[in-house]
Amino acid sequence: MSERGIEVDHTTLYHWVQKYAPELEKRIRGYARTFCTSWHLDETYLKIKGQSKYLYRGIDKHGRYGSLRGP
Repeated sequence: MSERGIEVDHTTLYHWVQKYAPELEKRIRGYARTFCTSWHLDETYLKIKGQSKYLYRGIDKHGRYGSLRGP
């Protein structure tokens, strides 16, 4: 605020935080992604048209996964 030439007391800022933080949290909660720290890696060997391929799949504890192609 001081960069814009407005003087504001620190208690005013504290009151703004107390008043608006719960509302901001409510509004952004739907957009926030949860991150999981526990992952398991599953490796599968496939033969496609005579060529050997590996398929790697990472699964988190919530059951969400993503596939990664192997070499």
